[in-house]
Amino acid sequence: MTARRSIRHALGTVFAAALALAAVPGSAVATTGPRIDLRVLVVDDGQGPVGAIKQRLDAEGVPSTVLSLADPGRAVITPQFLADPNGQRARFQGVVLPNEAPNRLAAAELTALADYERRYSVRQLNAFVYPTAATGFAAPTYSGTLDGTVSQLSQPALSGAFKQLRGPVAFDDNSPVVDESYGYLAAALPGASVTPILTGKSSSGAAQGLLAAVHEDNRREQLSLSFAYYAEQLQFRLLAHGLITWLTKGVHLGLHRNYLSLHVDDVFLPDARWNSSANCTSGELNCPVLPNIRMTQADAEQAKRWQGTSGFIFDMYYNGAGADRAIAEHGSDPLSAWMVRNRNDFRWANHTYSHEYFGCHRDFSVSPWRCQTDQNGQIKWVEEQVILDQITRNRDWANAKGLKINRAELVSGEHGGTRAEPQMPTDNPNFASALRKAGVDWVGLDASRDRDLRAVGQSRGVPRYPMNLFYNNGTRAEAADEYNWIYTSRADGGSGACEASGTCVTPVHPVTGLQDRIVPGQVAFTMRTLTGNDPRPYYIHQSNLAEDRIVYPMMDAILGAYRAAFATNTPLVNLRMSEAGDVLADQSAWRAGSAQVTAYVQGDELVIQAPKGVPVPITAPEGTDHEGLLAPEFGTRYSGERSAVHRAGGTLRLDLPRSWASS
Repeated sequence: MTARRSIRHALGTVFAAALALAAVPGSAVATTGPRIDLRVLVVDDGQGPVGAIKQRLDAEGVPSTVLSLADPGRAVITPQFLADPNGQRARFQGVVLPNEAPNRLAAAELTALADYERRYSVRQLNAFVYPTAATGFAAPTYSGTLDGTVSQLSQPALSGAFKQLRGPVAFDDNSPVVDESYGYLAAALPGASVTPILTGKSSSGAAQGLLAAVHEDNRREQLSLSFAYYAEQLQFRLLAHGLITWLTKGVHLGLHRNYLSLHVDDVFLPDARWNSSANCTSGELNCPVLPNIRMTQADAEQAKRWQGTSGFIFDMYYNGAGADRAIAEHGSDPLSAWMVRNRNDFRWANHTYSHEYFGCHRDFSVSPWRCQTDQNGQIKWVEEQVILDQITRNRDWANAKGLKINRAELVSGEHGGTRAEPQMPTDNPNFASALRKAGVDWVGLDASRDRDLRAVGQSRGVPRYPMNLFYNNGTRAEAADEYNWIYTSRADGGSGACEASGTCVTPVHPVTGLQDRIVPGQVAFTMRTLTGNDPRPYYIHQSNLAEDRIVYPMMDAILGAYRAAFATNTPLVNLRMSEAGDVLADQSAWRAGSAQVTAYVQGDELVIQAPKGVPVPITAPEGTDHEGLLAPEFGTRYSGERSAVHRAGGTLRLDLPRSWASS
């Protein structure tokens, strides 16, 4: 809302109140309608579609009350359960059902829901329906697989709740032998008030029809989906936030962003090379030595060009020793000299001076390695001073070169110092104390070992996802060969390590495997995380920017898939590691503290009451203002909405735009 609109709104409110009081002496100003609490009622049948919606509500931080139909002791849905007896407080702003009339809901419960939704203009989302007249569909013209098809959002959807999308919605097709998506295609019921949301087609293209539509009947709105899905499927991930926006009319606690960050580890250091003949990493136990992989100045120049054309910036996790050693050995180092001259084109972060391992002292005389122990059988930890020197020396190197870093961030070599089972079931206590003395607040973790934000001494560890590119790969052939060795059976020429878990895959082509199989698999995984309100960064190594520069086809495919699906109003959010840690901390604190917060809509006013220190995520439509004369617009723009985290506590009052209820 503009300042002018705020003035008009404030003056209009005062003038209207004055007229009302003048007309009826001694009377109070008329109420603005019932209070509607910001909470969603979810009726759960234990099936995938409702589970997916519940998971998404949780991921965005939208409060919900879940009734399990399998629970004989569940609450019964009555008018009193849904609203106060006096009708002045509605307890739910939206309702999610498995379908329009679940078998285990009594007729009286369905009637109570319908009456409640009509009285308070509360919307209902039916997770997966068979098309019938009750949901505004004619009889289905097709039922079957939807794998690999591309559906299309309607114009009303794109101008409304799904404005963050471009329109096409691709259905997963990850397996040639397993049907992954099933649904029904149907036309709108003639004569019914139906707004198409999603139109799809059969796998052959012969049949077309609606897959999602809003049916309005006697002031009651139901959005029904006629295809099955689960939480990890791309089609649901793309639609998920729009479903919440539609259900809540764009006003709810919780917010979402699509996050993607990429850390490049070992910058300036050389990385050992995968030996495709011996199936081992060069220089390891009994492995023949091959030339290392190290970026050149030309590789750095390409990184800068790619960042400029892609609009995406890398985090360069540097090791100053790599540059110093190159200068000592060769008299100069064109790579580091060029990158220092162009330092402002990259984002820099501390990866320690020479990549020393900060866990236990390791014994490599056996494979896998083990921790050295003292005469009492206790683990011999790397010493605090060694760790502290590595951290501070690399900082000093950056300061001398004019690199801008955040002193509070660190990724240790191999995530050393943090637990690595089975050898290291706990963090190195010397690592935690060195972090404290060095003023490091955020340290990188390997998300394959640590899924959640956690304490590392007094610091906090941020999980990082490894991209499916190995640190010892500089070429496409190396990437395909090592992938096959790790993930295929002995019968297919692999290590067989996958056999115990039953996760072996067919080998990828040694020449085209990176592009044909590895890249699409990474795209699918990354699209799931970046559409999941998940700020955890990814990481690769400098070797992947060298030689064949294998990271670029992967990143181009990820960015291409994202930008084909999402509109420009929903850009990727590329955070530093400390910023990602702040988001994870807020999400955790909100899950722990949300029960202490009261939030509701009454008329055009959104009211939030919270104790100080609880980070309250809030999403509201464009045009939402802070209450008061000349007050600024609320929050920041994202996905065609406005959102922010409120931390100050107390009572926050926001003025919603007059059009919000019809969104």
